[in-house]
Amino acid sequence: MTGLPRRAPPGAERRRAWRRGRAAEALAVWLLRLKGYRILARGLRLEVGEIDILARRGRTLVAVEVKRRSELAEAAEAVRPRQRRRIVRALAAYAARDRRLAGLGLRFDVVLLAAGGWPRHLPDAWREEG
Repeated sequence: MTGLPRRAPPGAERRRAWRRGRAAEALAVWLLRLKGYRILARGLRLEVGEIDILARRGRTLVAVEVKRRSELAEAAEAVRPRQRRRIVRALAAYAARDRRLAGLGLRFDVVLLAAGGWPRHLPDAWREEG
């Protein structure tokens, strides 16, 4: 033994990150429910992208991206333009599949979480480009 700290087996950190992400999504779901959103799906995977939380409030269908980092600013910066484009495509594809959703407005929100703090919901965090 060298006295060095034991390293986690390959993939262990990824599993921990996944569990932290799911816990962050669960907190975001409760926050959104308390604000009057109806949760339609979590971890929605489509061929064009993924939506962390799909919710509806009134006449608006909302794709919610959840980011958890050590600082809120770091979490906010983690939603990159490429990811936003994928989420836009995913929400449009989902809405196109169900005729009942045709008249709803589409919106993109973010819920940010930082260690030891309350979740922060940013409605209409970005607009569809183009």
